[in-house]
Amino acid sequence: MTDLIEIDNNPEVATDTPVLIVTPEAVAKIRELLVQRNIPNHALRVFVSGGGCSGLQYGMAFEGNPQEFDTTVEVDGVKLVVDPTSIMYVGGATIDYVDSLMGGGFRIDNPNAVSSCGCGNSFRTKNEGSASEGGCSTCGSH
Repeated sequence: MTDLIEIDNNPEVATDTPVLIVTPEAVAKIRELLVQRNIPNHALRVFVSGGGCSGLQYGMAFEGNPQEFDTTVEVDGVKLVVDPTSIMYVGGATIDYVDSLMGGGFRIDNPNAVSSCGCGNSFRTKNEGSASEGGCSTCGSH
């Protein structure tokens, strides 16, 4: 079961679809990173930018001062913020943290993506132009 508490600061976002779903594993890892970096009051910014082998790529960074029009999601005391442009691409996505023998990292399961790069760091939506479907030449470097 996934715990989700949603705080929606953007009235344009549909309220019946969760802004972000954050798994307990991801919450625990975010909390651990905040403690390690001694920034307990920061939020994790989740954003989308152009680039990557599929057209768009995910990004995450800690931020101390969210912007006025950001959407804020709080789960078990951990805050995540998303800017208005990125929310169009990641709204309803699930953020998880996976730790395996091959390495760990955050994973985003995005219902808005129609195709994703092999490494999962970039994606394409139905509104994006066609990208090469073959594979990612940069997956090995991530």
